[in-house]
Amino acid sequence: MAENKNLVNHPDHYKKFSFEAIEVIDEVVPAFGPKLSFSIGNALKYILRAPFKGTTRQDLEKAAWYLEHAIELLDMKQ
Repeated sequence: MAENKNLVNHPDHYKKFSFEAIEVIDEVVPAFGPKLSFSIGNALKYILRAPFKGTTRQDLEKAAWYLEHAIELLDMKQ
């Protein structure tokens, strides 16, 4: 059970820096407003974990997808 909890609470692939991904996300995404925050937060999550989870290309592709989605939402707003 402890191993499963570790995968949920502070998994290692989010703790490779002097900060956790969630700390960056919590600090950055409010500046984008509610419409873009979800996509920006997910893009940041995938970028920050990409080199550590063993799925670098896939994580960067996911980040790119979320950034493209944010751009589409931004374009719809105008």
